[in-house]
Amino acid sequence: QVQLVESGGGSVQGGGSLRLSCASSGNIYSCYCMGWFRQVPGKEREGVALINRYGKTAYADSVKGRFTISKDNAKNTLYLQMNSLKPEDTAVYYCAAAFWDGLCNYSDLSKGVWGQGTQVTVSS
Repeated sequence: QVQLVESGGGSVQGGGSLRLSCASSGNIYSCYCMGWFRQVPGKEREGVALINRYGKTAYADSVKGRFTISKDNAKNTLYLQMNSLKPEDTAVYYCAAAFWDGLCNYSDLSKGVWGQGTQVTVSS
């Protein structure tokens, strides 16, 4: 069973930056879809960013232009570069990976392997 471990969360002031990492215990080269979700207590989980095996990316409107998803197949690691952070970005961020062929969307990805989450707190 592949395991995902997130790191890089923390506290930052509004306007600041953080880079989240998600290290996979398995080979992500053939992983057809990886991505990031976030969740605030009492609110629904939100899909943040997706990347498919060919490097095509997609973003939630709320983070478009501020966040960048990328992956390093050689390091088996997924990243989320977060710039111009806002207090409303405060949440627990989770990475997820789907290793079977299919559509790369948040619904299918949510059925894949998940990390344990990392807290991001943005102060005003």
